Formats: sequence, C-alpha cells, structure tokens
Amino acid sequence: MSGLLFALLVPEPPGGAGSRTRDRLADGLAIGVALAYGGLMLFIGDATRAGAFLPWPADVAVGLLCCLGLLARRRWPVAVAAVLPVTAVSVLATGAAMVALFTVAVRHRARVALLLGAGYVAAGPVYFLLHDDPEFPVWMDVVARAGPALAAIGWGLFVGAHRRLTGSRVDQARLTERARIAREMHDVLAHRMSLVSLHAGALEVRTDARPEEISVAAAAIRGSVHDALQELRTVIGVLREGTAGRPEPPQPGLADLPELVDGARATGMAVTYTCRLPEPGPSVVLGRTAYRVVQEGLTNARKHSPGAAVDVLLDGTAGGDLRIRITNPVAPGPLAAPGTGLGLVGIGERVALVGGRVEHGPDDGFRLEAWLPWPA
Repeated sequence: MSGLLFALLVPEPPGGAGSRTRDRLADGLAIGVALAYGGLMLFIGDATRAGAFLPWPADVAVGLLCCLGLLARRRWPVAVAAVLPVTAVSVLATGAAMVALFTVAVRHRARVALLLGAGYVAAGPVYFLLHDDPEFPVWMDVVARAGPALAAIGWGLFVGAHRRLTGSRVDQARLTERARIAREMHDVLAHRMSLVSLHAGALEVRTDARPEEISVAAAAIRGSVHDALQELRTVIGVLREGTAGRPEPPQPGLADLPELVDGARATGMAVTYTCRLPEPGPSVVLGRTAYRVVQEGLTNARKHSPGAAVDVLLDGTAGGDLRIRITNPVAPGPLAAPGTGLGLVGIGERVALVGGRVEHGPDDGFRLEAWLPWPA
C-alpha cells in the first residue's frame, strides 16, 4: 500500500506510459485524503457544536465543493489554493487546503508554498473569532493548522525535487545516448567518406586512366555514397521523436573484421590482418570496440597515407588484455586528406568506456594501439 501511495504522489514525468490513468488515480486519492482529513477535523473540532459560524451541514457542503475543486489542481495549482481562506468558515475544507498546499509545493518554489501556508495558518484565529463559544484556545487551532501544513509543504517540496532529479537523469541519459550515436555516425561516415575521397582523388590525378578503371572507381564511389546514406538514414531515424522503442540494427563486432579488411583491400589497400585471439572470443562489447578501433585505424591510413601497407594485429587472452595494433608507414602524398583528429578522440572515449587505454603517434610510421581489459 505504501508503494502504491508513493507511486501516486511521486509520479513519473508527464506524458509517460499510463500517465493519464495514474493522474486519475492520484486525483481520486487526493480527494479521498482531503475528505478523510477534513472529516476528522470536523469530528474533533467545534464545527458540530453550538456557536459554530456555519451549521455542520453547510460546513460539509462548502468542504465538498472545495474538495471537488482539487480536480483543477494540475492546471491551476495556485488558483486552487483559493480554498485556503475558506477554512476560516469551513472545517471540512481543511483537507482540501492540505492537498492544495502539497500541489503548490510540488510545482512552485518553496517561498510561494510557505506564504500560502502562512495564510492558511492565519485563517485559524479568524475561525476562532467567528465562533461564539470555542471549546479550544486559539493557540491549539494555530498548532493544529501549522503542523499538517508544514508536513504537506515538506512532502510537496520533496516530490518536486524528486521530479526535477528524475527529469535531469532522463535528460542526461538522452544526451549520453545521442553522444554514443554521434560517435557511431562519425566512425561509419568517416570510413565511407574516406573511400570516396580516395577514389575521387585517384580520378583527379590519373588523367590517363583507362575507361574501365574510371568505371571501377566511379562504381566504388557510388557504392560508398549509397552505404553512407543508408547508415545516415538509420542514425537519423533513431534520433527522431517517437522512435525510442525502435530496435537498432546489429552493431558490427569481431566476426565482421575480416569483411572490413576485405573491403579495404578491395579499394587497393595492402592490408595484413592477423588475429591470434583464442576461442571463445571476448564479450560483444569488447568485440564492438575492437571493430571500431580497427575501422578508425584503416580510415586514418587511407586518408593520410594512401597506398601505404597497413598491418593489423589482434591478440590477447582472457584474464589479460585484448590488444589491437594498427601500423602503417607515414607517406603523405598528393592524395592525403586533411584530418581533424576527432576520430582518435572518439576512439579514446570508446576505449575508456570499457576501462582500457589507447596510444597513437609516430613509431617508424604511424601506430594506433589499444588495450582492452578482457575478464577471465
């Protein structure tokens, strides 16, 4: 029961699954609590005794109207707080006043809720003055109002803080996911565009190329652009609103590395690929990270040292590190493409996410090397 109560009073962000049903249940609960609290105060207070400003049937009628007014508390929380001065004449309305204070505290700053709470407490002496022969002293009425009012405001401030915290976590999760997708976009498109740049540069330089060579290069450019557009559409589809539940396409892993290397060889790259990993291989996460590291290494070699031989090595054992090394001579020429270094930054972030480390720089050429922890 306490879990249900907390779920109703500390709701998920608006617009979530089942939010309309939850809101209706919460409204029913709010009115029920208001009637129960107001009825208790009606029973133990002065409203049913001689000298009350309103006969108790009229008190109940006014209180019921105030409780029904709570249905508008989401849209106009401060306006619903107009029930607070009514408590100077109606005891049953005190329950609605508690819920109104709670709602204001959830949706507004603490100062607004505390000012309204002070007004509610100030209505106590007014009720005392309007009563002909009150049984309890005025200070008891003030205490009976101040304690529950502070509790309602405190709980409302907690709920508001919880909502904001939940919202910030959701926003952070979205930002993290978008950053991950941006890395995927960079890795994939940089690889495809480097192929386009390589073949286009060859066409620019080889003015004496035979028609069949031009046809092969043009077909490679067309294929790379087509693949890049398809992958870009997939990424954009994930980023669109309303596609949170759409499953993403399978991400490449270790098993896809031979195909990646064969694709690089098909463009004219001389790639030596050596894989010394035992069976069974590492986890899917490590395999996906290894694939992206090799992809970035081949992309960099193709962009900055076209025509140079590339050596790709993977080795390691469970309980140690999965080691990835891509080396190539530094041979910049007229076809070398400028780079921003963002690919290497992204690889550093990917490797760090799995607890690994990466090194890159000149070493009898250029070396990109990463070590990924491989649990036993």
